[in-house]
Amino acid sequence: MPKVMKDVVHPLGGEEPSMARAVVRSVGGFTLGLSLATAYGLLELLVEGHSPWGCLVGTLTLAAFLSLGMGFSRQVRATVLLLLPQAFSRQGRTLLLVAAFGLVLQGPCANTLRNFTRASEAVACGAELALNQTAEVLQRAKQPLVSALNKIKAIAQKTKEVADRVRKFFRSIMDGVKHIARALRNVWQWLLHIGDVCNSELGNPYLKCARVFDDAKDSCMMVIPQAYHLCYVLMPFKLALCGLASLVQVFCVIPKYIQPFLRQTIGTPVIQLLNRVRQEFEFNMTATHHFSVDLNASRSLSQVAMDLHEAVSMKLHRVREALALMGFTTPLLLVLLYLQALFYRYCYLNWDHYDNIYITSRFLRMEAVRSTAGLPTVLPLSAHEARRYIPPGSIFLSQWEKFFYILETFNLIRHLLLVLFLVFLDYAVFWVLDLARHQLQGEIVARSPVLVSITVEGTGYAGNIYRDLVSAFDVLQQGNISILSRRCLLRPSEPDSTGYIVIGVMYGLCFFITLFGSYVSRLRRVICASYYPSREQERISYLYNILLSRRTNLLAALHRSVRRRAADQGHRSAFLVLASRCPCLGPFVSHFWLHQAYCLGCGQPQDEGDMENIVSCSTPGCQGFTCKWHCSSSLVCTP
Repeated sequence: MPKVMKDVVHPLGGEEPSMARAVVRSVGGFTLGLSLATAYGLLELLVEGHSPWGCLVGTLTLAAFLSLGMGFSRQVRATVLLLLPQAFSRQGRTLLLVAAFGLVLQGPCANTLRNFTRASEAVACGAELALNQTAEVLQRAKQPLVSALNKIKAIAQKTKEVADRVRKFFRSIMDGVKHIARALRNVWQWLLHIGDVCNSELGNPYLKCARVFDDAKDSCMMVIPQAYHLCYVLMPFKLALCGLASLVQVFCVIPKYIQPFLRQTIGTPVIQLLNRVRQEFEFNMTATHHFSVDLNASRSLSQVAMDLHEAVSMKLHRVREALALMGFTTPLLLVLLYLQALFYRYCYLNWDHYDNIYITSRFLRMEAVRSTAGLPTVLPLSAHEARRYIPPGSIFLSQWEKFFYILETFNLIRHLLLVLFLVFLDYAVFWVLDLARHQLQGEIVARSPVLVSITVEGTGYAGNIYRDLVSAFDVLQQGNISILSRRCLLRPSEPDSTGYIVIGVMYGLCFFITLFGSYVSRLRRVICASYYPSREQERISYLYNILLSRRTNLLAALHRSVRRRAADQGHRSAFLVLASRCPCLGPFVSHFWLHQAYCLGCGQPQDEGDMENIVSCSTPGCQGFTCKWHCSSSLVCTP
């Protein structure tokens, strides 16, 4: 079970630290913290290119944490010191590769995107220039038609004015004719309706007169019914007076006989005459012209150019956002390195087997003490143990260190190939765009090589129309068309050589870490051993006990191996084991497979030419073989 240790610092010599030594350590830690914070601020400002205010805030925050923490806390001081060799570990190299690749994304990749953006802007400018020139040519080509249309409009306007005056004249004549017609109509209506009016107003004169006398007689008879015969005195007056009133009826009868005569002799000819006059003043004037020019354009020229630029910007928006996030790789790198240093310190204090593969001077002293006391020792190490356990200052790597060394080397080569491709792409894009800029830096204007002049003679509307058409064609011939303009000149962004130097330094540091990171990472154990000597002694004791337990169990392991290999007669092939158990396969196997001797202990095959390294078992009846130098001294065969 892992054992949790307290963070207690003891000096190597076993003496309690004095006050002066503690003050020196605090001042040194405070100064080192300020130095590290200053280096971080300069890195962010000069290399990363961040804003001064952001660098100032980040530097002050980091300086407060590092200086105060390293000055007054042993745990922070140990963790920060662990952070320095932690940067040379496998995890630190990975984080450094991420930071270096972030610089690549901010440098060559961003410059490539910038060049693509500028190329798109130049293309959009050229498209807008071409559209403007096309619109100008169309406008000039439209001038003759517009001039003719203006003349036609002027003629139509003057014709309209003449028509308005004629219309007013005809309207006056028609008003006079209508006035005469209304007067004649009134006379005609009077003649038509005079009989009806006379009869309605006067009625029959005789009947009205007789009705008056009859009403008087009836009233008289009602008043004096006893002397009604006196009422008949009025009857003679009725006959005399009403006979005279019947003469007035002649005036109401005369129009009835005159109307048919007037209708036939006057009414019909007058109506025909009025219709004939109206037809004389009725006429139609129609002026028709057709002019149509269709230009299929759903958007304006500037909108088309802006759409081209926005389309390219939208394609590159996410890439720009990712590149902006890569600018914060350095703070993230420091945070992860600090967390890894904390993790290493925690594992060192709690796990005995963690990074416990070094044969240190304390281990050698323990070996010497046990050898002097006559106790079992573990040195010298076997070949298998020597590949795993090494001295801290050895130039040779352990088995796991060699594996990670090869893996990290191939990983670094893969990163370098990718970075070289991005750098080459940046230079290639810049070279192509710069070549295009060099070839297109002039200005090309197309002019008409021959001017044709046409003279139109004559007066009148047709002559004016043809003359305006000819003048419009003269304007069209004299116009110039700009095929290439300096306003749309491509200006590519040149690669930043300083940024490439920084990227080269970063990858050079990664290469150095790949080569010597395993040696520098061993300093982590040295730092923890200096701050926690008692914990280092416990780890050395744990390692020594592990090796010692393997030594004591070696003989039992060899006996188990002999029994296991004796069961299949030393054959390690599945087919040979099957042939040893099935006698029917024996002739076939002996014909195709030669018999080969195997060590009963380690199972290594032994050649016939190497018989001096083979030891036969001394037990009578035993056909086993063992290695002369490895297994024979530790193995004794019993019948």
